[in-house]
Amino acid sequence: MNTIQLLEYIGALIIGIVLGLIGGGGSILTVPLFVYLLGFNPIVATAYSLFVVGTSSVVGVFQKYKKGLVDFKTGLMFSFPSFMAVYLSRRYLIPSIPDTFLSIGNFELTNDMGIMIFFAIVMLLASFSMIKNNKKETITNRKQPYYKTFVQGLIIGAITGIIGAGGGFLYVPALVIWANIPMKKAVGTSLVIVAINSLIGFLGDVQTLDIRWFFLLTFTFISMIGIIAGVFISKFVSGNKLKKSFGIFTLVMAVYIIFKELY
Repeated sequence: MNTIQLLEYIGALIIGIVLGLIGGGGSILTVPLFVYLLGFNPIVATAYSLFVVGTSSVVGVFQKYKKGLVDFKTGLMFSFPSFMAVYLSRRYLIPSIPDTFLSIGNFELTNDMGIMIFFAIVMLLASFSMIKNNKKETITNRKQPYYKTFVQGLIIGAITGIIGAGGGFLYVPALVIWANIPMKKAVGTSLVIVAINSLIGFLGDVQTLDIRWFFLLTFTFISMIGIIAGVFISKFVSGNKLKKSFGIFTLVMAVYIIFKELY
């Protein structure tokens, strides 16, 4: 086993652990890992990320469900508009992106750079929403109207389709802030949405990309082991600490990606 393969396996394990702990963030690690360490272009990296995070999330759903930490009804309500937006963006929007968005003097904003910077901007917004949200975790029966959930699902689905993320780092704050679900249950519920969105989005990529299946399945299997470990570890961490740590982690990764792309 060479150094790169060892890093691949360690990265896959960490991605699974992060997913198990916070219901998102797997793609925050997966996309940079594929792009910066393994040398994939962002379009392929985001496609592989969808498969890895989506498949690993299925394992997480079962783990969380056994602990009573999944609200399937709310998860499916978000999933329906989201997976439509994810699939359409991966199938039709991503392949149509031009090689160069903007050219000013010696500076060129390529599609690869644009995808990664957009990815980082979305991460920044998500991190701020989690760090600043000081609302107490209380269980409430107040639910927002479904049309709002539908619109939110479409928007987040389109965004996650473009950046190749499962969307957990967007859905967790959405479920906490908009659907009034306690943090730990929001984590489990987000995994339902992430699994559905990611795997359906990946189907759009199968039709346009050549997939290295052996590598992808091996990487995913190790991530599944990690997610089981992450779910176990989450029993010993409070919801508030998870939320704050999640926001800080996302913020750090966003700043790193922007710095890496522009400098």
